[in-house]
Amino acid sequence: TIHKQGTTILLVEQNASRALSLANRGYVMESGEVTMSGPAQQLLNDPKVRAAYLGE
Repeated sequence: TIHKQGTTILLVEQNASRALSLANRGYVMESGEVTMSGPAQQLLNDPKVRAAYLGE
């Protein structure tokens, strides 16, 4: 409901698969720095992200 009203939501979540399945955009941080960013579906399907954060 909040998102449909036009409000941006910042979600910080350890369940990367679930978070990226809900998000429009994603950011990957390592040691406090953004190392990757882009459309959530693109990150969800990225082999590097899948190997490092999704246990594949």
